[in-house]
Amino acid sequence: MRLVKRNLILLGSSLVLLLLWQLGASLLDSQILLPGLLPVFSTLLELIEQPPFTINVWYTVLRALQSFIIIVISATLLGLLAGRFSFVSLALKPFVTTLKAIPVMSVILLAFIWFSSGTVPLFSAFLMGFPVMYVQIEMGVLQIDANLDEMCSLYDFPLQDRLFHFLIPSLVPSFLTGARTALSMVWKVVIAAEVLTVPRYGVGSRMQLSQIQLETDKVLSWTLIAILLTALGDILFEVLVFFLAKLKQLHDSRRVPCVS
Repeated sequence: MRLVKRNLILLGSSLVLLLLWQLGASLLDSQILLPGLLPVFSTLLELIEQPPFTINVWYTVLRALQSFIIIVISATLLGLLAGRFSFVSLALKPFVTTLKAIPVMSVILLAFIWFSSGTVPLFSAFLMGFPVMYVQIEMGVLQIDANLDEMCSLYDFPLQDRLFHFLIPSLVPSFLTGARTALSMVWKVVIAAEVLTVPRYGVGSRMQLSQIQLETDKVLSWTLIAILLTALGDILFEVLVFFLAKLKQLHDSRRVPCVS
């Protein structure tokens, strides 16, 4: 029942946004300033039917996934070390603080000076997403219950049990929060970098070229595609988390306690 109510609320809010969009288009009455729903969705269907559509989407997805994987691996490893050893945290603090404070546009523009246009989105997304994931992992390690850690050492629990039944479960909430936030940021930064650097293929590149030609319907169509990619990424992430939780439940159910 709660799921049905949640879906109804999401559907209702989405319809309100679409109605506001159509109302604004009717009031402005300008295809350049704000085209209506029908022209935009018609353009969207035309774009999907064209062969370059798949290539442009694929390159954006590939850049986002590459950046996200690098973020997850590097931020997790360094976050674990920083949470465990204070000198690592102090050594990385200036770097992380700088990344959290620097504007996204500055990173993209500097990266455009240093790298080719196709590499800029990946590099920029990494620099923007890394601090988010790193801080979550570091805080997760620092918040591990010291008493439980001491108990594991006192009773000399096997490394496998300590890892899978204490350390990993303690860090999973922080890991998921950091990964989810970093993934959302990666999509935005990758597309923003594509808009500024205009690589040969990419959703952001198509946005920029459409804007130059004052094709607002195409700009909005590519924007909708970017929104759908972000939403699809979030959905796939949630599905992965769901299946991992089910696997954990299955694993725990097989651990039948001994009966004396």
